[in-house]
Amino acid sequence: MKKIVAFGASSSKQSTNQQLAVWAANQVSDVEVKELNLNDFEAPIYSIDKETENGFPEEIVKFKEEVNNADGLVISLAEHNGNFTAAFKNIYDWISRVDRSVWNDVPMLLLASSPGPGGGSGVLAIASRGFGYAGGNIVGSFSLPSFMKNFSEGINDSELLAEFNKQLDQFKNSI
Repeated sequence: MKKIVAFGASSSKQSTNQQLAVWAANQVSDVEVKELNLNDFEAPIYSIDKETENGFPEEIVKFKEEVNNADGLVISLAEHNGNFTAAFKNIYDWISRVDRSVWNDVPMLLLASSPGPGGGSGVLAIASRGFGYAGGNIVGSFSLPSFMKNFSEGINDSELLAEFNKQLDQFKNSI
């Protein structure tokens, strides 16, 4: 059975992006969904000095193993000040040192959401541009604006749901 790894790129215990990523991954039938929580992979702030002195934190190695064992990745990016959250950026920096091909060319469905009308589109654009340099195989992307209005146990706006389903179909066909 194929395995999809899903996570929200936030350390918030109430992360709307975690909810979106897990819900989206569970829209794919006949797969195992492995939900990751960034709080389970905390590590010191990356620096070359810490890497040289101590090697790679065990949590980072475990995170990279989860990515390595995935047939598909569903990542929903939270946006802080127009960019990645500090928690996600730190993990991303560490795993890029473990292996430059961070995402292993595994098919990815990139998502983003926010409470406001921008829907995390800024951070989604950053990831869409940059992940390809790190082995990212982005086969679909979707931004969900105004999360509290447009999501309740699923996407409840018909136009947004139709756009999401197009992106999801591309992802399904790639794994």
